[in-house]
Amino acid sequence: MTRKAPRRTAERIAETTLALFNRFGEPNVSTTQISAELNISPGNLYYHYPSKDELVNALFDRYENALSVLLPASGDVRDVEDAWFFLHTLLELIWQYRFLYRDLNHLLSRNRRLETHFPAILRRKKQALGMLVDHLTAGSGVAPADERARDALAANLVVLLTWWLSYEYVLNPRQALEPQNAEGALLRGAWHGLGLLVPYLDPGPRAHLQALLAAYDVTTT
Repeated sequence: MTRKAPRRTAERIAETTLALFNRFGEPNVSTTQISAELNISPGNLYYHYPSKDELVNALFDRYENALSVLLPASGDVRDVEDAWFFLHTLLELIWQYRFLYRDLNHLLSRNRRLETHFPAILRRKKQALGMLVDHLTAGSGVAPADERARDALAANLVVLLTWWLSYEYVLNPRQALEPQNAEGALLRGAWHGLGLLVPYLDPGPRAHLQALLAAYDVTTT
């Protein structure tokens, strides 16, 4: 029998772990459960990932790398449809690694890598969303009054997008983070995020954004 390449086994372990963490929450999933789900021995699992924290870090690295590719795209936002697409894509990435946000306080309290790297992620999100705000409100007569107001708006967007899934989870802890509910959660998050920008747009872009929001007919929560 041909042996699976170690790299492929490591990939299978990571994919299965991500699915289990997302479904049940990282604190509720043991390495024994992961190895059982994969039908491999705990020793095989530990060969590739010597501890559960190693698995968390590997998944976090994937998320961080994907975010590094996505965030610069905020510089390409030129209109409200671009902004909608960017926010929805960002929320899709957060959804893909939603266990990080669902269990964020727990993970930060015991994982040094996340403790040191996650603040930088929030700063990079704020920088990207600040650029989005700048492009959408450039030349607007109702743009944020000064740099402080612009930073506050960018920070508000970061807070909303970072903890949106936690909000959904609290409202419906048994079902909110199940895959079949993803699209509704992401639409609502993008809807509320763009809603923060409405007061800062000129009449034309504002009407366009309001029409876009109405077109998705999002049931708010």
